[in-house]
Amino acid sequence: MLNPSTIAFACGFAAGAVLGVAGRAGRFCTLAMLEDAFFGSDFRRLKSFALAAAVALLATQTLVEFGVVDLSRSIYLTSSIGFGGAIIGGLMFGVGMALVGTCGFGTLVRVGGGDLRAIVVFLVLGLSALATMRGVTGMLRVRLIEPLSLRLPEGTNQTLTSLLGGPGAGLAARTLLVASIAIALAFWALADGKLIRSPRLLTSGLAVGAAIAFGWFATGWLADDEFDPARVSSLTFVAPLGDSILYIATFSGARLNFGIGSVAGVVAGSFAAALFARGFRWEACDDVHELKRHMTGALLMGVGGIMSMGCTIGQGLSAFSTLAVSAPIAMLAIACGARLGLEFTMTGEWLPAVRRLFGAST
Repeated sequence: MLNPSTIAFACGFAAGAVLGVAGRAGRFCTLAMLEDAFFGSDFRRLKSFALAAAVALLATQTLVEFGVVDLSRSIYLTSSIGFGGAIIGGLMFGVGMALVGTCGFGTLVRVGGGDLRAIVVFLVLGLSALATMRGVTGMLRVRLIEPLSLRLPEGTNQTLTSLLGGPGAGLAARTLLVASIAIALAFWALADGKLIRSPRLLTSGLAVGAAIAFGWFATGWLADDEFDPARVSSLTFVAPLGDSILYIATFSGARLNFGIGSVAGVVAGSFAAALFARGFRWEACDDVHELKRHMTGALLMGVGGIMSMGCTIGQGLSAFSTLAVSAPIAMLAIACGARLGLEFTMTGEWLPAVRRLFGAST
């Protein structure tokens, strides 16, 4: 009989593989969705992301209502709202992914396609995430970022339903809220028909949303160990990159988990999709300046992603599916940071980029 950690790894691998195929074959990319919306007025990728969020929210909350998953055991539903981490960390992560050209998830998709630059980004992002969780930059996070959190009243967590209705929020109220948000997102995504006419983006949005819900189901039920209870989790791509490096380095002293499986799954799914489409090819940096930009961006993503407790997938979809208040705050900060970083990559100057971000004339 498989032990819970092996089950969690296998489920993570399966969920990650779905995202790897969606990223490679389905063109599901969170930076690209922001870039298309900011500079091309093309919202199809953003609509695909919104559809994924709607599916993840509806499916995850259905699991909660049937008692399959206890989301109070996740890292997102804490008794405080980390405003400082969500805003500062989100801005750092957004700038970082603009400098790299993709996020943590996209980095793994690139690794599967043969991009050697992405391997460097993977290593820097993972190590900086580990340092911010448990190492030297972790002390700065604890002393500077954690005090910027808002402590909530006893018996309340940062779930939207808990904040609006208190501990006694009824099933009907929660169901109405979840249905309203999910329907609104799905309607916006599908109403004009553009996403429906883009079958790859439509399919990838549905698949990614389902994979998020499957992550909660896998860690909250399939791999649950009543003798050694662990946090439930779903897909996110900052801390798991660091955990993967640590597992490889300390094989005998570590154990597999869902996050490590998801990292391996994304690479494998992307690799398979690249081979199928005959798109696998080795790529490297053009010059030292490009390598420096990638390493700087990876560092910002690793540190910022831990401060904000997630990335575009972790906060934008996984945390959102729990109705955590931190999700929209972090995603707005990431979007602002990405806009700033994209402006910088085009102009090479920070001040004009800041002015354009806030709508001022240069």
